[in-house]
Amino acid sequence: MAESKVFALSIKQPWAALVVHGLKSIEIRRWSTVRRGRILIHAARIPDKRPEAWQYVKGEVTALAQLRGGIIGAVELTECLSYQNLGAFNADQAKHRNEASWFEPPRMYGFTFAEPEVLTFQAYPGWFRFFPMPASLVTSRVMTIAAHE
Repeated sequence: MAESKVFALSIKQPWAALVVHGLKSIEIRRWSTVRRGRILIHAARIPDKRPEAWQYVKGEVTALAQLRGGIIGAVELTECLSYQNLGAFNADQAKHRNEASWFEPPRMYGFTFAEPEVLTFQAYPGWFRFFPMPASLVTSRVMTIAAHE
């Protein structure tokens, strides 16, 4: 019998911590996705060193933003937006927290998240794009989430 898998998305810190705390509800990427449903959020091993990224880290987010190289939470991936110009990109700035200068034509994509949840840290190597994780390697809480997909 094949082991069930859950999918994760690796995001640099502090963005990953902001996502699972509900302070960032759109993740910007150069590629689109048709994936929907519950996914795990993986804190990448290498953080974003830009000061603009860290200006949103305050209070309870601080400790979580220091964790790297593992699963830190889960979200519901509800939509993939297409930003075809800077105006549309800037209109959602409060949700994705990216600077206007970070927009790269001809388009960028916004993965829209809902129902953020902080989970117990689970060390695991990340990967580009979405990557599968064996359900047996994550906490029973995460396996419960995956079972509801």
